Amino acid sequence: MAATSGSSAGTAASNQAAGTWQIDAAHSGVEFAVTHLMISKVRGRFSDISGTVVTDGTPEGSRIKVEIGAASINTHDDGRDTHLRSADFFDVEKYPKILFVSTAIKPKGDGEFRITGDVTIRGVTRPVEMDVTREGTGRDPWGSDRAGFSATLRVDRRDFGLTWNQVLEAGGVMVSNDVKLTVDVELTHKAE
Repeated sequence: MAATSGSSAGTAASNQAAGTWQIDAAHSGVEFAVTHLMISKVRGRFSDISGTVVTDGTPEGSRIKVEIGAASINTHDDGRDTHLRSADFFDVEKYPKILFVSTAIKPKGDGEFRITGDVTIRGVTRPVEMDVTREGTGRDPWGSDRAGFSATLRVDRRDFGLTWNQVLEAGGVMVSNDVKLTVDVELTHKAE
C-alpha cells in the first residue's frame, strides 16, 4: 500500500490507504506458462479470483488473502482443460480452491515490493516469494479508490503434488516442472 514518511502528506496517504481492499475480479487474473514437449510454451489463465488486502496503510502492516477457483483454468483447449481439472493435475472436485496467504511484505523502493507467503494447491502448502510492482492508484468515477499491482514468480509444480508427466521417446518430458506465474490485480476500496 502507500509508503509512509515522517511528513503529514505521508501520514495522510497511509490513513487513506488503511482498511480492507477487495480484489476486483473483472480486472484481475492469474496467468501461467509451461514448456510443452521441451520446445514451446503453453499459456493459460485462472479467471476466478477473489480476495482481500487488509492494511494499516503500510506495506509491513498489510495482509493478503487470495482464493482462486481451480476449475476456472483456461488454456483454450477443452480437452487439455478437462485433463488439468482431473485428479492427474488439480483434482478440482476434491480441491476446488488454490489459496495464497501472505506472511511478510517488504518495500524495495519505487513502488516495488517483495512478498512472501504460503500457497496451497491440492491440499499441499508451500512458501513462495514474489516480486510485486505497484502499477498505479486513483479514484474511479463512483468514488472508490483503486490500486493496481502486478507480480511474477516461478514454482515447481511437483512441490504441490502436480507430478503427472510423460517421457518422450526422443528424451525429455511432455510438460516442464517449472511454471512461470504472472499475477495482475486491481484492488478497490470505498472511501469513507
